[in-house]
Amino acid sequence: MPDNARRPGTDSTDRVDRTDRAALRADCASCFGLCCVALTLTRSADFAINKEAGKPCRNLQEDFRCGIHTDLRTQGFPGCTVYDCFGAGQKVSRETFDGQDWRQAPQTAQQMFQVFPVMRQLHELLWYLTEALSLDAAHPLHGEIRRGLDETDRLTRLPADAFTDLDVAAHRDDVAGLLLRTSELVRATVPRRKKRDHRGADLIGARLKGADLRGADLRGAYLIAADLTGADLRLADLIGADFRDAQLSGADLTGSLFLTQAQLNAARGDAATKLPSSLSRPTHWDR
Repeated sequence: MPDNARRPGTDSTDRVDRTDRAALRADCASCFGLCCVALTLTRSADFAINKEAGKPCRNLQEDFRCGIHTDLRTQGFPGCTVYDCFGAGQKVSRETFDGQDWRQAPQTAQQMFQVFPVMRQLHELLWYLTEALSLDAAHPLHGEIRRGLDETDRLTRLPADAFTDLDVAAHRDDVAGLLLRTSELVRATVPRRKKRDHRGADLIGARLKGADLRGADLRGAYLIAADLTGADLRLADLIGADFRDAQLSGADLTGSLFLTQAQLNAARGDAATKLPSSLSRPTHWDR
């Protein structure tokens, strides 16, 4: 269990570390390979095989490590390098099921595999809410954000059988509205911001080289294979934007809103791409 994860009985103020999102980053060494078992794989450009949910991937080893981890892209599994559980894997493995793995206790397998994708959604919300609470311009909403953060964290601490009846979609909708209001407050601080509403826009293959997209609303936009070389994406709302094969070389993403590691992993960039301090430069960008 990460050092900053709340244990049963601790004070509620310790539930989520509001300055460090370490517990919201995947720790595969503390997980029972849940993403390699619980999820469905469909043979495509992302995955070399078909695999049913609940069936272990052929590359999963007895120690729950991936046998081709360093060669996933060359072996036809680039989709695995993009996936991010936001730390849900270790939460389910070490806390919800108290370190009891599905191989040694097969009676837990089905329930564990059902809990994992729900937990992943909750941890993604924790990632966004923790970021929202760090934004000075969103100060008028910080009280609501704290309450949303605490409630989401509470849901992640529920016993396994409680996840069956959990209406995570309704909770996501509540949080989504709060994140949208946060975004509007922050983006309003961009000087002389023109209306750049590209929410859900089809920008597949768009030529946006050097574009000034500061403060733009790109929530859910399709930016697949778009050329964003040298683009200014500071304070742009990028929640849910599809960056698969998007060219981000030299782009400035510092201060962008609600960007995730998975989005970066799906894109292409270089050493000149400027990133938020909370995210890491994908290793395949250097190849």
